[in-house]
Amino acid sequence: MRYVVTGAAGFIGSNIVIELVKRGHEIIAIDSLITGRKKNLKAVMEMIDFMWADIRDINVCKSICSGADYVLHQAALGSVPRSVKDPKMTHECNADGTLNMLIAARDSGVKRFVYAASSSIYGDTKVLPKIETMDKNPINPYAVSKMVGEEYARVFNRVFSLETVALRYFNVFGPRQDPHGTYAAVIPHFIDCALKNEPSRIYGDGEQTRDFTYVMDAVEANISACEAKDANGESFNIGGGNRISINMLHQSIRRITGSDCEPNHVDPRPGDIRDSLSDISKAKKILGYNPYSDLSFDDCLGLTVEWFRRQRNEQP
Repeated sequence: MRYVVTGAAGFIGSNIVIELVKRGHEIIAIDSLITGRKKNLKAVMEMIDFMWADIRDINVCKSICSGADYVLHQAALGSVPRSVKDPKMTHECNADGTLNMLIAARDSGVKRFVYAASSSIYGDTKVLPKIETMDKNPINPYAVSKMVGEEYARVFNRVFSLETVALRYFNVFGPRQDPHGTYAAVIPHFIDCALKNEPSRIYGDGEQTRDFTYVMDAVEANISACEAKDANGESFNIGGGNRISINMLHQSIRRITGSDCEPNHVDPRPGDIRDSLSDISKAKKILGYNPYSDLSFDDCLGLTVEWFRRQRNEQP
């Protein structure tokens, strides 16, 4: 099969590309490299067709979709704080870029379009767990941009009969996630600080909770979503089905790494939600989704720590 993977040099996209290569598929990989890194694809670069280009250019989108069977649309400008700082660019990359890809997929006769949606669209509701039928209530520009992309996918399914599936990710973590920069996600930030034995930054009191998703579960969900019989036109929560406080997460990473790093609590960030937990029963039933499989959350944290440790040892 011929797959198009957008955001292919990013965290989730690169893991998808590597798994598809292992399974013998043909890959068209595209990334603007605004946040993606080519080194994430180093092991498979000679086995894929990589394009350094931007999906904000619709002609680029039409070019890569030509002859494709499936589109796995992972490209996005992530981070709530970044979206608060620059909502216009977030919208252009996430909403306009998604619309371009949908138009190109429709015109190219793609079999199915899988969209990397976001649990952020639920907002800061106190009702847990979050289920797909809940009202959307985005509270930051990033969440709005991801909701717009999902709504466009739904409309293209209904109006143009393009098969689409939306996967609402809950805090994905794992190998190849960037630990550096102002907008680093919490797990790679904690691991990086622990390995350096430096203080970790925690926003607010740290009692806020998150539902973390191991990246290989997100990869399997994308591949399953391409052909799952009853998935067309549907949205699915892709989470772990459990939640942990940021303080407890910090303690777990300290224990796994053997670090003495202390937390440094700072002011809460605008636009952040308080608690998150996914209901994944729909994904289990229709996609065969099975998060962590035979692994525990701590097992997946351990695998992630070991990957980051190897990266540090390989640095010159």
